[in-house]
Amino acid sequence: MKNCLYSVLIIIGLFFSSCDDALETYPLDTPSSATFPKNEKELEIAIWGCYGALWLGTNYNMVMYALLDITTDIAWERAEVSMQSIGNGSHDVNNAWVMELWKNKYMAIGRCNYLLDNIERAKENTTPVVYERIKAEARLLRAYHYLMLTEIWGDVPLVTKMLSLDEASIPKTPKSEVVDFILKEFDEAGEALPSGISSGEWGRVSKGVALGLKARTALYNKMYDVAAKATKAVIDMGEYQIDDNFENIFKSATQSTSKEIMFFINYKEGYRASGVISGCTSRMGGGYSSKIPVQATVDSYDCTDGLPIDRSPLYDPQKPFENRDPRMGYTIVVPGAEYMGFQFETHKDSVECWNYKTIPATRVANQDALNPYASFSGYVWRKYNEISNPNELYNNETSFIILRYADILLMYAEAKIELGEIDDSVYDAINQVRGRKGVDMPAISGKSQTELRYIIRKERKCEFAWEGLRWSDIRRWDIVEQVMTGPLYGRPPKGYANTAPKIDENGTPDYSSVSNKDEMRVIELRAFNKNRDYVMPIPRIETETNPALLQNPNY
Repeated sequence: MKNCLYSVLIIIGLFFSSCDDALETYPLDTPSSATFPKNEKELEIAIWGCYGALWLGTNYNMVMYALLDITTDIAWERAEVSMQSIGNGSHDVNNAWVMELWKNKYMAIGRCNYLLDNIERAKENTTPVVYERIKAEARLLRAYHYLMLTEIWGDVPLVTKMLSLDEASIPKTPKSEVVDFILKEFDEAGEALPSGISSGEWGRVSKGVALGLKARTALYNKMYDVAAKATKAVIDMGEYQIDDNFENIFKSATQSTSKEIMFFINYKEGYRASGVISGCTSRMGGGYSSKIPVQATVDSYDCTDGLPIDRSPLYDPQKPFENRDPRMGYTIVVPGAEYMGFQFETHKDSVECWNYKTIPATRVANQDALNPYASFSGYVWRKYNEISNPNELYNNETSFIILRYADILLMYAEAKIELGEIDDSVYDAINQVRGRKGVDMPAISGKSQTELRYIIRKERKCEFAWEGLRWSDIRRWDIVEQVMTGPLYGRPPKGYANTAPKIDENGTPDYSSVSNKDEMRVIELRAFNKNRDYVMPIPRIETETNPALLQNPNY
């Protein structure tokens, strides 16, 4: 624990860079920790250091929030064993990815605590509105990190100030107490935050973000009345709206004009860029196809008539990607689609594919069929994987979205459904999401509470795939034991499934009745220990250095 709680010390250089005023009487290389931050300029530097802690990137510098999906039923990781082991239940207290996530979360909290502990130094030299806003931003960011910690580990140490060595050995705080703290922080932070963000401040949090994250915290902890009120407040603000173009939400060139995006992690080539594309894209596109969607994700998308593939007359097993919810094609690259200038085809006999970069198109060797490390499932992610120039395979500027308005609407609908308060506003919220232009899925109406509960679960699975929300969803719905057990399938290497799998109410496919199931590629055998795996282990080094920190059960 000590080695994480003191990692905040490394940020001094980040916080103190470019502070010209401090050069007069203090060390020439950095300002003095005895005075920083002492004015409005230094407060701005400090808060951007707190925002910078959202860049918790690991493998390929991919943001860790998206990578949570790899540990669920909708995705898989070929190259990174420590993430892979969480999905198959073989992880332990030495898991490197878990250790990195824990360390980075407390580093981020340390940055916020440093600023909040020392913010009074700058009060007399800062405009009051700016002062209160920065203080609120630091509190919101800290609360968000605690939300993530409680979702992944349950009970965690609640640290709200910088600690001395004598104070560093502290026990876990019960999750319920941490949640109460989080909700209070979001409430009080929201009071000092602006309702809207100007284009010049794109990336900073607002009152709507505070309300939205409060709603997420409440929903995850089954406080449905709190979640309903918070999301309704965001809706009534009128600051946000569903984007007409689903695909453009995940492209850097169009993100800044979207009224749907609320809270996100910004990237800038030359300073901090995401390598998401290189880890996810097709082999023909120059990527590694190591982080992939699986067959169950593809089969969860309904047909355009609003029926699941096992019930819709529009579904043809020989043309399985036709007549499907358009979000499937916007989220996942399916065989036969054009992607990164090439025909994407993973049928193992398709040793050549079309190169659309030439005029006319030409046939070339197909690495998505020939390369032994091409996608093991037969699919790759399209969401977030834009290609505005070749360098973006390693220097992608696309912002990763933490919260968007579609989530506000679906959280509102879910909270109202669970409260039994089903009215026109519930249907309107759902239909705004599924009925956006370019998606145009049939409107929902006249459903029972049970039916609506399942509709929301399928909507969230299809709407938010590869956005890092699935970990919490399957746990709070109590379906994790079901979906995280058994074979994880990819497409048959030389064809498709002869029949549709059985799709249950939650949108989970069952392949036991598929006639050629034995031809499907088994990527992995998943296992879930219900007495252990609802939360992750606390890294071993943390429990060894902090005797007061007890390990989570059965690790």
